[in-house]
Amino acid sequence: MDSTMIIDTLWVLLAAILVFFMNLGFAAVESGMARAKNAVNILSKNFIVFAVSSLGFLLLGWGLMFGGNNPILGTKNLWILGNANLDFYRDTLTPHVPFWGKFFFQLVFCGTAATIVSGAVAERVKYLSFILFSFILTLVIYPIVGHWVWGGGWLARLGFLDFAGDTVVHSVGGWAALAGALILGPRYGKYDRHGKPKAIPGHNMSLAVIGLFVLWLGWFGFNPGSTMSFQNPADVAHILMTTNTAAIAGVLTSTIASWVFIGKPDLGMTINGCLAGLVGITGSCAFVDVPTSLLIGAISGVIVVFAVILFDRNKIDDPVGATSVHLVCGVFGTLCVGLFAQKGATSLSTVDGLFYGGGWGLLGTQILGITAVGAFVFAASSLTWLAIKKTIGIRVSLEEEIEGLDIGEHGNSAYPDFAPVTQVTGPVNGSAVSIPLPSPAPGAISPEDAIPVVNKARPGAKMTKVTIIMNQTKFTQLHQALDQIGVTGLTVTNVLGHGMQKGQPTYYRGAPVDIRLLPKVQVDIVICKIPIQTLVNTVKKVLYTGNVGDGKIFLYDVENVIKVRTGEEGYDALQDEE
Repeated sequence: MDSTMIIDTLWVLLAAILVFFMNLGFAAVESGMARAKNAVNILSKNFIVFAVSSLGFLLLGWGLMFGGNNPILGTKNLWILGNANLDFYRDTLTPHVPFWGKFFFQLVFCGTAATIVSGAVAERVKYLSFILFSFILTLVIYPIVGHWVWGGGWLARLGFLDFAGDTVVHSVGGWAALAGALILGPRYGKYDRHGKPKAIPGHNMSLAVIGLFVLWLGWFGFNPGSTMSFQNPADVAHILMTTNTAAIAGVLTSTIASWVFIGKPDLGMTINGCLAGLVGITGSCAFVDVPTSLLIGAISGVIVVFAVILFDRNKIDDPVGATSVHLVCGVFGTLCVGLFAQKGATSLSTVDGLFYGGGWGLLGTQILGITAVGAFVFAASSLTWLAIKKTIGIRVSLEEEIEGLDIGEHGNSAYPDFAPVTQVTGPVNGSAVSIPLPSPAPGAISPEDAIPVVNKARPGAKMTKVTIIMNQTKFTQLHQALDQIGVTGLTVTNVLGHGMQKGQPTYYRGAPVDIRLLPKVQVDIVICKIPIQTLVNTVKKVLYTGNVGDGKIFLYDVENVIKVRTGEEGYDALQDEE
């Protein structure tokens, strides 16, 4: 083995390992930007998606991508497990890296495309449905596009350029994610009754930032590693520098854009801005100079802010902004090759783009490639999602979505010692949803019939504190019912406790977890003008199921209430609180 093979193999394997490490980055960003009740589900999806991708690419994906020079897909030596002549692939990509080294490098790129989908369909997709879609994406859809561009297919023959995967990886993942988000519909609570988007904050921005830095590190394998050789270190160094420069520009411009148009330098937008810069430069990192990479990253950082807002307003619910980052900026990055490519920027850059005297030829080819890949991937992904929807379904039940996918899909929790945040109210799929209340307890009255009593209370009237300990999943219904009878002031606390109930079983490494303290919600109200029995009957109607754990109501006499701001006491202190 000569030194060229040793050096190139070491370089490709190191780059592939860095790209593999990006799985941790995606897992951290996605789980951090989701709610605590779905953290296990998202982390598990990021584990399973790489395993499924690896299997699909191993079974057929590689062969479809690199199996011969058919313009549409590979047709030769498709089955590399057992029967294929691996010497057939000796000159594929590079002759200086052994077959399995080249395979692993391409495998981690395939896994990245599939991981992109996870974030866009988070918090409402069925676990099994996501697994099936990921398998089909990496078995067939991704490899076909890869063949068109990197496997000697029709786009490659036309001169389409995509150095490290703006189209092959990011746009493919983005189109598949967009199809999934559209067919799934938005999360419960994402839009109010007027269709206005509501914020659903992630539970751990620290984790999201850690994930961002892991992804940033991994990109130094993603882009420079695509040289598949270390024989020209100047090319590697140049690509590393254009990659980093675009990233820092994206950080700055996304922060400024969110500050100007949203009013605050939103951290989530800054995270996506950095990723936007990295995605925007991926296709052209070897074809542009460093100043141009600064411009590309800067534009990407602005684009992603408005893309997130645009998708939100059009009821395309993407919890982590995957479509804005990977699809929108992937398309933009592909266009940048046709606009900014500069012959001689590296030894790998042999054609000029529009702004460097190359005319419209390369840009036209890039536009054709974007259109063809978008049409194919979106159509194929939509058909796949719809087929899964018609067979096993793709969306969890509303009850499971409200409770969280961690318990419903996996039977455990990422934070078993802490009570999760109470749920928000809102429509599903852009339409108002009415959650039916359970049958009332004997003697209970309907909240609709509990008409607020006219204010007849006077200073010195009796005041009562009501404390309700209840199941978290009932809070939305209780809040609505209390509002209907005129209770406008309340204090809500997440608490831990237990009564007779044993709680829902959870497991860790297959063994049951004995949790005595169960997450509950404590609601505290002080009333004066509303009859106690009206309030009690309303609460009983909402909470009653007939099962252990329905909750308890505690009533206390209140001696006095003092409003700190005005000094008012008694009933006067409650008038705008009750």
